[in-house]
Amino acid sequence: MTDTTRSDAILARMMEFHPKIIDLTLDRVHRMLAALDHPERNVPPVIHIAGTNGKGSTQAMIRAGLEAMGKRVHAYTSPHLAWFHERIRLAGELITEDALATLLDECVTANGGEEITFFEITTCAAFLAFARTPADYTLLEVGLGGRLDATNVIDHPVLTVITPVSIDHQQYLGETLPEIAGEKAGIIKRHVPCVVGPQMEDGLAVIEARAERLGAPVLAYGQHWHVTTERGRLIYQDERGLLDLPLPNLPGPHQIQNAGAALAVLRHLGADEAACEAAVTRAFWPARMQRLKTGPLVEAAPGVELWLDGGHNPAGGEAIAATLAAMPQRPTHAICGMLNTKDIGGYLRPLTSCLNSLHAVSIPGEKNTLPAEVTAEAATAAGIPAHIAENVASALQAIAAQDPQARVLICGSLYLAGTILRENG
Repeated sequence: MTDTTRSDAILARMMEFHPKIIDLTLDRVHRMLAALDHPERNVPPVIHIAGTNGKGSTQAMIRAGLEAMGKRVHAYTSPHLAWFHERIRLAGELITEDALATLLDECVTANGGEEITFFEITTCAAFLAFARTPADYTLLEVGLGGRLDATNVIDHPVLTVITPVSIDHQQYLGETLPEIAGEKAGIIKRHVPCVVGPQMEDGLAVIEARAERLGAPVLAYGQHWHVTTERGRLIYQDERGLLDLPLPNLPGPHQIQNAGAALAVLRHLGADEAACEAAVTRAFWPARMQRLKTGPLVEAAPGVELWLDGGHNPAGGEAIAATLAAMPQRPTHAICGMLNTKDIGGYLRPLTSCLNSLHAVSIPGEKNTLPAEVTAEAATAAGIPAHIAENVASALQAIAAQDPQARVLICGSLYLAGTILRENG
């Protein structure tokens, strides 16, 4: 990455514009967009994606498919891992440092010292960038929830997508699955088709009820499209027929359903089989069961098979467990750091049968990190032999000394994953 000093300084100032990190409302966003002369009205056609898990992977596959069709695609995602620039992709390329810093300066000036959250003002900056750069589509990933998320200001997207909904962020979205599904379903717009991934029955009922009220056609998994695996291939079927494709290059059984949702979107947009194959074979999405093959950490433990995953909720734990279960057997150890806002017991429970041990770390530089001691206690309670480590490097050294051919998974938080990607190059 080039020198990011200028944008980093502006982003740091933006963190001080509002006392709360998360404060769900659209009032400040509408005010800010009005001050910027409503760039959200001029972005290329939007595909809006919400859900608890799989949003980013699904977006990455949709983008790969559209780009294989020769389309220019904007993409907005959060949080970033190593650098903020990852959040804004303009016509296929990450936003440059100069362009980002100039946009952020413009937004700070337009805001005029009013209260606004970091996510709100940076989302407005993304809309400004998207409106000024020609493209065929804009892929917009919800930050949190949907109904009151800063991205939910597009009146007429071409499609909305809801990936699997599960329990997470209860302090903001509600305690029950139907409540959370209702927040996610807030992105559904009148008469705009909605692609719906696999859902729990009570969550799906909420999504379908809102779609019916708004006259929004639903393209739901298990009803309007189906996806499965057969003899090492991905089989997708809808009313247009059957696709027999390679398995997704993004690892893990959960990527099958994400691929299905992406294919449903692409088929609705008229993609041919070649574009659909590109969607599942060319997508790249870091820190989702990503194999690390180079860098200082890999060099420090050359016999170790090193993986990185940013999943952080119970559904994420289940996805990791299913992925590990599908891999060739090998002693597997976790290096885990989590935030104190997450359900660590729920996250670790599915991993109990997959892990030989867990080394707990605190996330460096993160004030909301769960102390390593608490993570270790939770692992012990879940039946996983646990140790406390000063940092990831020392944990990796300890594992490699004991088990030089081990599989090691660094996991528990996107913030930890971002630290690893920055430090490991």
